Amino acid sequence: MAGMEDGFKAHIASGLTTLCRCWAITRKDGGVLGFTDHDVPLAFEGVTFKADSGLSALALQQSTGLSVDNTEALGALSDASVRPEDIDSGRYDGADVRAWLVNWADVSVRWLQFRGSIGELRRVGGAFHAELRGLTENLNRPLGRIYQKPCTAVLGDGSCRFTLDTPGYRDERAVEELAEGRCFTWTDMTEFEPGWFLRGRLSVLTGPAQGLWGMIKQDCLVGNERQVELWEPIRARIDRGDMVRLDAGCDKRMETCRLKFNNILNFQGFPDLPAEDWVMAVPKQSRRNSGGSRR
Repeated sequence: MAGMEDGFKAHIASGLTTLCRCWAITRKDGGVLGFTDHDVPLAFEGVTFKADSGLSALALQQSTGLSVDNTEALGALSDASVRPEDIDSGRYDGADVRAWLVNWADVSVRWLQFRGSIGELRRVGGAFHAELRGLTENLNRPLGRIYQKPCTAVLGDGSCRFTLDTPGYRDERAVEELAEGRCFTWTDMTEFEPGWFLRGRLSVLTGPAQGLWGMIKQDCLVGNERQVELWEPIRARIDRGDMVRLDAGCDKRMETCRLKFNNILNFQGFPDLPAEDWVMAVPKQSRRNSGGSRR
């Protein structure tokens, strides 16, 4: 059994064990929850694992090689642990999961049995059902450089290298008017050009929806009002006065990278790639075929 320390092996070999299971869930917004199937709370690695929290796990499937390890977790919804509104708002989507076998008589004797993330998560009535995916799940993703005319970088990432907090490219303000969780309206917000935040990001900084964000579908000026619409509603309640942050958008074109962001040296697209009609072109007798530029 890989990864076991000598102390844990000795405890197993003794023939009389005092073991329980512990799980730690780290959400994308930074929240950490701990659960255990022991009858009293346990604490280690800075996490308190609650007892009687209604969480249990099925058998863990582990194998050698690059096959995917997985298991499932079942639990009860409660205000003290996993709340329905947190699941609905997506706070547990892709959350990191660690699972240990722990000697409850001495929590320093433990074995990290599983590490991965939450996959499919659904709830029925007063319970939830979560699929836990191992670290090898990431190996199923297609990787490699994509050669295309638009930029393949994400604004502000390691390839783009643009600093998002550059003055003029980010704005923080309180919510004034909101409809359907995705249509925001501000008055006298005319210091930015129409469409400046199009394809950008709106992040909620305070309130019940803190930590959630959405991509901007529309950004326009109607009279003295600025209307910003998201592609999908924020899946949590947003109240007037809650603070949000608007990040400028990028349409991935070379002209935008040069003129709007002055970041052409980090442009990750290939604007001079020939189009499909050029690739499919064949020699013709109607004009000279010298092999030179077609322009």
